[in-house]
Amino acid sequence: MEQPTSYELLNKIDSPKDLRNLPVESLPEVCNELRQKIIDELSRNPGHFGSSLGVVELTVALHYTFNTPYDRIVWDVGHQAYGHKILTGRRDRFCTNRKLNGLCPFPSPSESEYDTFTCGHASNSISAALGMAVAAAFKGEKDRHVVAVIGDGSMSGGLAFEGLNNASSTPNNLLIILNDNNMAIDRSVGGMKQYLLNLQTSEQYNKLRYKISQKFHQWGWLTEERKKSLIRFNNSLKSMLTNQQNIFEGMNIRYFGPVDGHDVLTLTRVMKEIKDMKGPKLLHIHTIKGKGFKPAEEAATIWHAPGIFDKETGERIVTDTTGMPPLFQDVFGNTLLELAEKNEKIIGVTPAMPTGCSMNILMKAMPDRAFDVGIAEGHAVTFSGGMAKDGMLPFCNIYSSFMQRAYDNIIHDVAIQKLNVVLCLDRAGLVGEDGPTHHGVFDLAYLRPIPNLTIASPFDEHELRRIMYTAQFPNMGPFVIRYPRGRGVLIDWKCPLEEVPVGKGRKMKEGTDLAIITIGPIGNIATAAITKAEAETGCSIAHYDLRFLKPIDEEMLHEIGRNFQRIITIEDGVLKGGMGSAVLEFMADNGYTPQVKRLGIPDHFVQHGPVKDLYAICGIDETSIFNTITHMLNL
Repeated sequence: MEQPTSYELLNKIDSPKDLRNLPVESLPEVCNELRQKIIDELSRNPGHFGSSLGVVELTVALHYTFNTPYDRIVWDVGHQAYGHKILTGRRDRFCTNRKLNGLCPFPSPSESEYDTFTCGHASNSISAALGMAVAAAFKGEKDRHVVAVIGDGSMSGGLAFEGLNNASSTPNNLLIILNDNNMAIDRSVGGMKQYLLNLQTSEQYNKLRYKISQKFHQWGWLTEERKKSLIRFNNSLKSMLTNQQNIFEGMNIRYFGPVDGHDVLTLTRVMKEIKDMKGPKLLHIHTIKGKGFKPAEEAATIWHAPGIFDKETGERIVTDTTGMPPLFQDVFGNTLLELAEKNEKIIGVTPAMPTGCSMNILMKAMPDRAFDVGIAEGHAVTFSGGMAKDGMLPFCNIYSSFMQRAYDNIIHDVAIQKLNVVLCLDRAGLVGEDGPTHHGVFDLAYLRPIPNLTIASPFDEHELRRIMYTAQFPNMGPFVIRYPRGRGVLIDWKCPLEEVPVGKGRKMKEGTDLAIITIGPIGNIATAAITKAEAETGCSIAHYDLRFLKPIDEEMLHEIGRNFQRIITIEDGVLKGGMGSAVLEFMADNGYTPQVKRLGIPDHFVQHGPVKDLYAICGIDETSIFNTITHMLNL
């Protein structure tokens, strides 16, 4: 890519209105500068790299063609929206992207009027944009355009098809732009991917069709009922002549494309030609993820979010991890393979995150024993349930915040039947820079009420391995294992695989003055705070690792209730309905009346930033726990 020596045009664009004041011939240079700006910034301040590079031309064409923010652009997921942020008044603040108190990691209406809808989870753009289009019609805003931008990976999600189905039968003028780069984070999978690769249509055909329809309108021949009949006939005729069925036109959604998504002048021309057409329409564009930065084009999965890198050489600046504890996800991936080698019933399932959750370790060693089902969390759970019904043992790995999308599937398709499905919740707790759409803080509270579930949260890597080993035994029923993003605490993590008694916690330390109850890896932070508090105050603090939220260890809680009048519960989940609530319920139900202080995630959405800073904000870091201990001791 030819690199600009300065941002001569970009530095003059403080809003899309400034962009629209430029001659159309300037747009390729704007794209060149915008792409280099993204490379410059992300080489120093990591973020979602490849996706944003791939839609530079699309972003420029959208803001040049449409009267934003009056016209609505709804981005799906939001990985690709960095160019959008830079063009919409956030250029000089873009260096704060994903930092504590800086720009949000994804488009957010709370940050800018140009961010029309919350982004972060896939496949919601068509439904949201359709709602906006219908609202505009109700309000008489006939000149307001609404555009949904959705990638090929997100198009595999069920919600996208629900939106398409509704758009096909509801009066609207929605424009859907399908960004087809054959990628999600890992390579796109499934029939939709292959369909999009093969889909073609004639540009001349669409021009002719448009001219004829305009004439029919002028002559008064094209009533709404005749229009529907003609569309059905036209689509059938086109399918017969081209020997190809178009799924979108089969739903009465006008299809245009495919178009080169890196030709900004063509994109701009096509959008101007179709934006005022009545009825729902879809523009299919082909792009390259990481376009304009060769290393990213050649290794799109790695460069989805590559971390810091040298923008001149393309070398990623990777921290030396020698002597450091492993990532929890890697312990999961390696342990799963170890278990699968001994248990032929074990199957791996992931919704489009094989690399992120390290399911790729099993996929590489046993490709017939692991399934990437695409961005389809609900399907992943029900698919796992179907296999479990007929004797297999699926380990279904889904990020905690994404498992929220499969809540009914857990209840209806797994829990009611007590099926042996191991639900592995990666990224549980606060996840850092990805922010509120990705924090996995609700799972303990939303899963606890469901009958038949076992819910475990391992203290460290050894516990993760042992609990995974335990979950594979027959008649366990649905078994949830939650663990955090990032590294554990043990360098020597390869312990023997031993069964853990289900529903039994561990007394980590004796004490007499105060009891602390933790669940999961946050117990390690509590351990450090306890050590400091005992050294500075001379007190005696007992520490209990609950280990299982469900079934809860009643014997251990009876011991705590009988012996302690001061209790602190600590969890990396929401306080309302979580582990602390379970402890309070037990104490009340059994006539114990201790003073209980609960620490966890407060009742508001937590911003993005480094995990250690977010822990401090939420009052669950070592210092906050220490202060709570000293306060409780003085009561």
